[in-house]
Amino acid sequence: MKHYQNLKSKLLPALIIGMLYICACSDVTENAQPPAEKKPPILKQHRVEYGIDCDDLHIVKNRVQLHQNLSDILLKYDVPNSVIHDAALESKAIFDVRTMKAGNPFCIIHSTDSSKKVRYFVYEINPVDYVVFDFNDPIKVSLGKKPVRLQTKTVTGRIESSLWDTLTEQQLAIELAIKLSEIYAWVIDFHHLQKDDTFRVVFEEKFVEEKSIGIGKIKAVRFDHKDKTFYAFYFEQDAYGSYYDQNADSLEKAFLKAPIKFSRITSGFSKRRFHPVLKKYKAHFGIDYAARTGTPIMSTGDGVVQKAGYDKNNGKYVKIRHNGVYSTQYLHMSKFAPGIKRGRNVRQGEVIGYVGSSGLATGPHLCYRFWKNGRQVNPSKEDIPSVEPVGTEYLDRFTRQQANLKQQLDILDISGILAMPHDPEPADQ
Repeated sequence: MKHYQNLKSKLLPALIIGMLYICACSDVTENAQPPAEKKPPILKQHRVEYGIDCDDLHIVKNRVQLHQNLSDILLKYDVPNSVIHDAALESKAIFDVRTMKAGNPFCIIHSTDSSKKVRYFVYEINPVDYVVFDFNDPIKVSLGKKPVRLQTKTVTGRIESSLWDTLTEQQLAIELAIKLSEIYAWVIDFHHLQKDDTFRVVFEEKFVEEKSIGIGKIKAVRFDHKDKTFYAFYFEQDAYGSYYDQNADSLEKAFLKAPIKFSRITSGFSKRRFHPVLKKYKAHFGIDYAARTGTPIMSTGDGVVQKAGYDKNNGKYVKIRHNGVYSTQYLHMSKFAPGIKRGRNVRQGEVIGYVGSSGLATGPHLCYRFWKNGRQVNPSKEDIPSVEPVGTEYLDRFTRQQANLKQQLDILDISGILAMPHDPEPADQ
């Protein structure tokens, strides 16, 4: 018995140490296993409209109806008159609620409980800009913009009758025709385009929520007219963008080619023309543009109004002195533009009046006259100097940019529309 107790006293510590060792090894083995892979937490997708978190809110979208105003819309959603009045006052500095237009979209965002309290009202001013009325206390009004995606595209065409008709046949926005006429207003008379003239354009198209909202910046154009090639490249210097030819000279001249957009010349500059009213031949030192009554007439250059009056032959007319050399005159107006009077400074492209048939005229048209050193001359024959070219400090950048765009233009096919892939760019806001 004594031998057994001695043996037990010796074996028991060893047994305990062995068991502790086994446990320790077991723990090490378990800890050596890779930890169970943790699944990433599921993030809640928030519904955001017009920059507003609309979780737990209900959204109603509609369009402004004819003769409908802000009060008409909000009263249907039980917004008190006093609140509507305060909101209109609050918005006055950034948006006049009286300018809301029928057909424009709006959005009511209200609570989902039984009260259906309106929390926000959003009105879309245009496809990009919108105004948010926040009815949470205190009332706040702010402007916002939708993200605009730009895609660079190309278009080409051959003139059959007019630029307008050619682009319309290709289902392109007339906006593009207008922009082209503005770019070349100083160098190409778009009233005298010829059959088989061609054009090639690299331009930006604007998209909001995958919907096209119009033409953006025109980057480059090649226009072949009367056996001459006219290039135009958009370039920015000193924070100002304009169009220049391949030699870095500005396309802007001291005078526009025509005082009316997209009209038709019915009578040119002539020393002997049969007068339709007087029924006799006499000199016609001007160019007649046929256009509808009320068509805007633009000053073709910067200057000062020398006369704005009426006489029995010229009807209502405006004469503008541009500098010590040049003056222009605009006859047979229906009315003057607001503020046009003697001594008024006007800018190139500014509307100075509207087409009419006052004075000796058989129908609505504009007679445009051009003086050089006090003598009437044919404006289409005058070589008008350009404004400043690309600055010398920018020439290297312009040359690189122009060379790339010119190559794109020159390889385009004239047969029709060609889409050119391009990475989307953020819009300039």
